[in-house]
Amino acid sequence: MTDPRIEALRDGRLHDPNGYLGRHREARQWVVRHFDPHARAAWLRGEGDPRPMRDLGDGVFEWRGDDPPREAPAVEVLRGDTRTQVVSPWSFAPEIGSQDCHLFNEGRLTQAWRVLGAHCRTRGGASGVRFACWAPNAERVSVVGDFNGWDGRCHPMQVHGGSGLWELFVPGLGPGTLYKFEIRHRDSGAVLLKTDPYGQAFELRPGTAARVTAPPAHAWGDAAWMQGRATRDWLRAPLNIYEVHAGSWKRHPGGRFWNWGELAEDLVAYALDMGFTHLELLPVTEHPLDESWGYQCTGYFAPTGRHGSPDDFRAFVDRCHQAGLGVILDWVPAHFPQDDWALARFDGTALYEHQDPRLGLHADWGTHVFNFGRNEVRSFLLSSAAFWLSEFHVDGLRVDAVASMLYLDYSRREGAWLPNRHGGRENLEAIDFLRELNTLVHRDFPGALTLAEESTAWPMVSRPAYLGGLGFSLKWNMGWMNDTLAYMSHDPVHRRFHHDRLTFGQLYAYSENFLLPLSHDEVVHGKRSLLDKMPGDTWQKFANLRLLLALQAVSPGRKLLFMGGEFGQGREWRAGGELDWGLLGTDWHAGVQRCTRDLMRLVRDHPALHELDFEPAGFAWIDCHDAEQSVIALLRRARGGRFVLAVLNFTPVPRPGYRIGVPQGGFYGELFNSDSRHYRGADVGNAAGVHAERLAWMGQPFSAVLTLPPLGALILEPSR
Repeated sequence: MTDPRIEALRDGRLHDPNGYLGRHREARQWVVRHFDPHARAAWLRGEGDPRPMRDLGDGVFEWRGDDPPREAPAVEVLRGDTRTQVVSPWSFAPEIGSQDCHLFNEGRLTQAWRVLGAHCRTRGGASGVRFACWAPNAERVSVVGDFNGWDGRCHPMQVHGGSGLWELFVPGLGPGTLYKFEIRHRDSGAVLLKTDPYGQAFELRPGTAARVTAPPAHAWGDAAWMQGRATRDWLRAPLNIYEVHAGSWKRHPGGRFWNWGELAEDLVAYALDMGFTHLELLPVTEHPLDESWGYQCTGYFAPTGRHGSPDDFRAFVDRCHQAGLGVILDWVPAHFPQDDWALARFDGTALYEHQDPRLGLHADWGTHVFNFGRNEVRSFLLSSAAFWLSEFHVDGLRVDAVASMLYLDYSRREGAWLPNRHGGRENLEAIDFLRELNTLVHRDFPGALTLAEESTAWPMVSRPAYLGGLGFSLKWNMGWMNDTLAYMSHDPVHRRFHHDRLTFGQLYAYSENFLLPLSHDEVVHGKRSLLDKMPGDTWQKFANLRLLLALQAVSPGRKLLFMGGEFGQGREWRAGGELDWGLLGTDWHAGVQRCTRDLMRLVRDHPALHELDFEPAGFAWIDCHDAEQSVIALLRRARGGRFVLAVLNFTPVPRPGYRIGVPQGGFYGELFNSDSRHYRGADVGNAAGVHAERLAWMGQPFSAVLTLPPLGALILEPSR
């Protein structure tokens, strides 16, 4: 009778191949069995001549003898007219330990990329690759690739009990090998071909196979940066972020992407010269669709191959750090695409996502929602976060779409969502996950930051988890962004009716550690570029844009500006091409660039403009009531009593003889004037500065008379 295990192998249903194939001691004999459905004959190799193996049918070959064969016996197989020597994969005992299986199933394996995925190994003198994946509802999992003709019968994997983890070491493979997992669902029998969720490199689209990577070869040279980051008081230090889409900052003629080495050569120097302290990269996790900008990710452990290898990306981050520039990554745990070759219904069931579409689908984006209550999903996501911080030394993660994670009814109509166990709309499992994520980052990666794109009034987003907060370092201030851009879009003649848009934010400015974003989301999908949002003729548009950038610089909160905004790109951002760098040949755009450079350097270098961003003591209104003339005046303070005075005029009318109250007398030097001819302005202002006299005004003991430039901002500092 045919052994049922041979039939299971033939049919692609054997889930315990190590128990049958490979080297075994049975009764008083040694047995070696090898499986190759493409072989016509096989011989056991050892000392001396090859020993024929008995053909048991369906590609199974067996040798029996009294002498023990090698621990990892070599087998010579005849395929067609070609004889090939291989080492039997099933002779190697599984490596993954019970402790790792337990931690993974408990949601506490936060370095799961070291266990799952594909890893180059040498075992028993044979070099090869260990593959592992999680598919708890599979009857059989095989690794497939060019090396076996993508035939799922050839390399069935071994399951680890009830853990749902599958493993196989395949000798003879190495870096560059393309592979996927073929999965047979244990109930339906459906056969799925899936790419590796833990893959650390992939084919460039449209290919979707994972690629085996070599162990990291990059020698890090950023020890000084990493040590300094661990002890840096980021709450007091400047944070000016240049938000960049690596694929469209610059392109080669013909549209080819720049690689990481080229970006390191130009982008790092440019960002530093412009006064930025950090880059924030739109998602560089692997993604199949360029138009998603990386926000529909399929490779949570792989830098996109569009710009080079993982080691190339390591070298890029290293170059940034050695130059004094931090790197923050956009990271997307809120949702993932429905591509049938990736995470969606990975083993034939809703594994990473929810089964019920009322929990598991984002209708707006056509994506799945992670099941944050499932332990293994938490191991996956926490490990992904730790992977980027550990393997690539990045300095922070900006978490996308946090609001969609927090609310079960986010963008869902009545009846299209399910309440939590208490009957509420809060996603309790997502809240727990976010707290765990932030605790892990701040505990294990000193000085690393987490930034939340969160657009609601959820309390304590940037307060520690142990105090009941979500634990983020910073929260994007979407209220400031919306109010400011709405105000600036009004014709100046109407701005006096909307003056509260400038001042309302101070009512909540210190409830969180806020970052002020002028991000990519504001310059796409018909929203127009920052420049094009500004009203008026050419002169007014550029003056308004310089005024907007100055308002961001003097407002409490860290700064973020999307690429192109720093020189006033005229059209919306398009991910399919590079920025309009040719515009810098005109004075208008070059002037905006010089204005941005001076503002970012001023924020970076002047403690009064960053040191107390998160404390009420760092800010004071001089006058917030002059709606009729659309003027605001404020103080920004540092520790030790230092301060600067900022006065902003949001109308195109010059205002000579404008008296401003100030805290102390003496000379006030003009640090910045957005109407400077250096920025292509009219040079209306106060020359070197003004003197303050002892005349009480606006509740202050001294005052000074200024000339306010039209649609202009002034920043002044008293002499010490």
